[in-house]
Parts: sequence; structure tokens; C-alpha cells
Amino acid sequence: MSGFGVEVRDLTARYDTTVALDAVSFSIRPGVITGLLGRNGSGKTTALSVLAAFRRRTSGTVLVDGEDPWENERVLAGTCLVRESGDVALDQKLKRTLDFLGDRRPLFSRELADTLMDRFELDPQSQPNRLSRGKRSAFGVVVGLASRTPLTLLDEVHLGMDAPSRYAFYDVLLADWLEHPRTIVLSSHLIGEVERLLEDVVVLDRGTVLTVSDAETLRSGGLTVTGPVAAVEAFVAGRDVVARQKLGGTAQATLVGAQADDATRARQSGLELGPVALQDLFVHLTDRPAAVSTEKSR
Repeated sequence: MSGFGVEVRDLTARYDTTVALDAVSFSIRPGVITGLLGRNGSGKTTALSVLAAFRRRTSGTVLVDGEDPWENERVLAGTCLVRESGDVALDQKLKRTLDFLGDRRPLFSRELADTLMDRFELDPQSQPNRLSRGKRSAFGVVVGLASRTPLTLLDEVHLGMDAPSRYAFYDVLLADWLEHPRTIVLSSHLIGEVERLLEDVVVLDRGTVLTVSDAETLRSGGLTVTGPVAAVEAFVAGRDVVARQKLGGTAQATLVGAQADDATRARQSGLELGPVALQDLFVHLTDRPAAVSTEKSR
């Protein structure tokens, strides 16, 4: 399996008196697409910046492909961080940036870059400072994907793009990753759109790690239970409830931590069980510590 793996242990990063990351620990498996999820201010950009040696950590251990990335020529040559801005020279023509990358990134694919330039309708003679936000984001996608680095970090790179362009990006990312496997970390708020791409998930919340899991386990660990209020309350007693709703005599609770006998218990109690979308589970988890409670009247 190709791609760089990542090990982060007790990583703390401060900006003056602000603690952006507070002793976080997580691993990123080599060769998979991992989602780095979290609300604004959760520490996603700081974490990716430390991995790419854009900023120095305050304390803790960070290993990329087994080595500290800070001022590490080999690791940095195999790492590419692209943020929504594209992280490119604003006053240089797009063609010149692609030429520069082709000279310095050993795995850079000019063929893929040219294909994406056509797909996103980018003029090679344009300059980023004369492009719309969506076009600048699209060029960031071109840079990130065409670089084909063993560790590719995409920090909200697609947010400025319209929906058709975003979905084109997802399709190209998956297709090129299947043909040229590497480690891709995709930071996004648009979880409903990107969850089909993700094999692993790291969720940050207020500078700490909320959960690290493979995406399927995280999805299957959440469920909704719906039925008469008393039966639902009895079913969820002592369980990890992250959200509740009530409409007249009917209630619905969202749980984290499915159990083997849930289906049997629900059937015996006349309750209905349902899945929880990753987007909804993320919203509920990051609404904590108090579980959300909403009640609607007829």
C-alpha cells in the first residue's frame, strides 16, 4: 500500500494565549482517504498545517511516514497541503505555477492537470488574483490532485466551488486515487457530500479529538429509535442519547453505540429503528456535552 502514514500523539498547538489543539492524538492510515471533520474553530486547519510543517507544534509528537516533518526534506517533498486559497502565487499565470510544480514535484501529472484545467474551464494564461473564488478553489483542486504526493492534505479546498464543480472534484479524486493510491486527508463541512469518499474519519471539536473511527463503524454505531414516548424512554435508559424529539405521544431518540440485541428489543417493544446519516451524527456529536432536546406540539 502506497502513501504516508501519520501518527500524532499529545499534539498541542497554541497561538499566543489561544489553544488551537489541546493534547490531541490520532493516526491516519497510509493509502486511504480520511475525513478530518469539525466545526469552524475545531482545529482542523491547525492540525493540517502542523502535518505539512507550515507551522511548528507547541508540544507533542508528530510523525509522517515515521519521521518528524519539521524541516524534513524527504517528508516535505512527499506532502502537499492545499487550502481553499490554493496556496499559489496570486500574480503568476496558472501555467507558470503548473510548470513550477512539474519541475519540483516528482509525481506531478501534467496530463491530469491539463485534464482538470479543461474540466473546470480554467485559462492557463489567467492569474489567480483575477479569478472568482470558485475558479481559485478549482485551481487549488488541480494543484492538490495533480501533485499526487504520498500525503495529500486538502483543507476545505472545494468550498468556493459550485455544486456541479464539487461533484466533478469528488469523482476525479476517487477515480485518480483508485488508479494512483496515496494518503488523502479531506477536511470538509459538507459531510453529506463527501462521506461516500471516506474510509476513515477523525472528528475534532474545540481543539480536542472527539472520535477516530473507520467511517462504516461510525455510521453503524448510530441509530434512531421511534415509537411511544414511554417505550422509547425505557429503551434508551442508561444509553448514550445525543438527540431527542417529541411529537404528541410519539418520541424519537438518536443513540450512539448500537448493541447486538437492539433489533430484538425494539421489535418486542413495538419500536422502529433507523440509521443515522454521518452528517446528522456529526451534528449531534458536536452539539454536546448536553444532548439536544427538541419538543414539538401538534
